[in-house]
Amino acid sequence: MSSLAPDEFRSETAYLNTASYGLPTRRALTAIAEVNARWAAGRGAPMTDDALVPELRAKFARLLAGAHPDHVALGSGVAGLVGPVAAALPTGAEVLLAAGEFASVSMPFVHRGDLAVRVVPLAELAAQVRPETALVAVSVVQSADGRITGLTELRAATAANGARLLVDATQAAGWLPLNFADADYWVGATFKWLIGARSVAFFAAAPEAAAGLRPIGPSWYAAEDRWAELYDPRELAATTRRFDATPDWLGVISASAGLSLIEEVTVEKINAHNLDLADRFRAGLSELGREAVPGRSAIVVVPGAADLAPRLEAADVIASARAGAMRFAFHFYNDETDVDRALNALES
Repeated sequence: MSSLAPDEFRSETAYLNTASYGLPTRRALTAIAEVNARWAAGRGAPMTDDALVPELRAKFARLLAGAHPDHVALGSGVAGLVGPVAAALPTGAEVLLAAGEFASVSMPFVHRGDLAVRVVPLAELAAQVRPETALVAVSVVQSADGRITGLTELRAATAANGARLLVDATQAAGWLPLNFADADYWVGATFKWLIGARSVAFFAAAPEAAAGLRPIGPSWYAAEDRWAELYDPRELAATTRRFDATPDWLGVISASAGLSLIEEVTVEKINAHNLDLADRFRAGLSELGREAVPGRSAIVVVPGAADLAPRLEAADVIASARAGAMRFAFHFYNDETDVDRALNALES
């Protein structure tokens, strides 16, 4: 199990921390350097590459089988893109969240202050949807422990009870195949598994799901004809693009480069590669007498092992300590030697 893109990355460590931040591609670093040089020379600015934005929108759509570019908006972070969904709910509406959910998903609902927020274990989420439930919000893959949400069962439960479903694909997009029809609203950041930029995120919704939402503080970039309306705003875009924020064009360049590589390698190959490496790591953990959180995911979490973080770092094994556990994330730039280095560090 060699790296799937050995010429694109130059890590000097066993980098197993994609769940926190992905590594940049060679092509992204080259493109950004060229833009910065042109900018410094006064021969253009990052905005000169605005033509990459519709291309990036189309790439996001292709991550969600069945989506169209018109279904996709670009923002800078997940919580801000969840905001219009939270704002559209009526006072007292019930929102169902999974226990331990990442804060960017839960905080827009918890801190609105007038919603009935109910938190249940992830394994019970589908069973806990009821007629009073207005919305379920959950990550496809849990940040804390890598567990994967059963979207098919959850989608059936929300549909049966007339509830909307919002999912955060931040820890899934790029390695896990996704279907647009499995949720009403999709959000995701690009700086992890999509090996993009911290400043670029996406929101996706079909017209019927987005119809009841309104942008919160829409920017000039969300106008129907943004250049004609620059000083005379009249109409927001008719498509989901009306939720666009003004792009960070350097981030767009980086995100576009990362997604181009993922499309070349394919999510299906990345999925198989990542899971094979994770399986090898889980087997090695068992031999060491350590057990990971159950499930098959590219994220492997070892409970009670956070105290080993300094030992791992000293061995140039880069992982993350979360809630008393150690979290290891396997992506397509990793190979078997990374797995073995991590296991050796844990054994010693």
